[in-house]
Amino acid sequence: MKWSLQELNKKHAVEFDVAFDLTQELTAREPEILDVSTVAVRGRVDADGGIYCLNFAADYTLTMPSCRSLIPVDVPMTFNVSEIFTTQEYFDAHKSDLDADMFFVLDKDVIDLGESVADNILLEIPMRVLTEEEKRSEDMPSGSSWQVLSEEDYLAMQAQENAEVEKKSPFSQLDGLFE
Repeated sequence: MKWSLQELNKKHAVEFDVAFDLTQELTAREPEILDVSTVAVRGRVDADGGIYCLNFAADYTLTMPSCRSLIPVDVPMTFNVSEIFTTQEYFDAHKSDLDADMFFVLDKDVIDLGESVADNILLEIPMRVLTEEEKRSEDMPSGSSWQVLSEEDYLAMQAQENAEVEKKSPFSQLDGLFE
C-alpha cells in the first residue's frame, strides 16, 4: 500500500487495516527468518503541511531456528511504529526548526507502508529464540569435543582457570610476605 504525498495532502488523514505477505522479501533480506505469517497492519497516516506521520501496529508470527538446536520455532510478534516523514525541500526550508534525527526524508513523493512494515520487522527480530522445552531445561547441547556454555558457566570457568594460573606462578609463594 502506497500513498502519494499529493493524495495525503488532499485527504489529510488515511486510516488502514491491511494484511501483507512479506515472506519472500524478508527471507531474502534475512537468512535467519524461515517463514513469516501474514502481517496484519492497522493504523493511519496524517498529513500536516510538509510533515507526514505514519502510525501503525503490526501482528504476525516469525518462524526462526532455535539458537540452541536449530529446530524451527514460531515466535508471535507485535509492535507499534510511529514514523515521521518529510520532503527534502520542506526539510531544507525548515532546517532550523526540525531535528534531523526525528525525520525520514523521502527520496520520492510516496510513502510505502509495505517497505516500512518490512524494515521494522527486521529491526524487531529477537536475538534469542528457544523452543518451550529448551526454555524449561537447563541442558545445553554438546558433542564429542565441544559443548555450549551459559554465560555464567563460562565466567566461572574463566575465573577457575585464572586462579589455577596464579597458583602456578613462581611469585605466588611471595603472597602475604609484607603483611
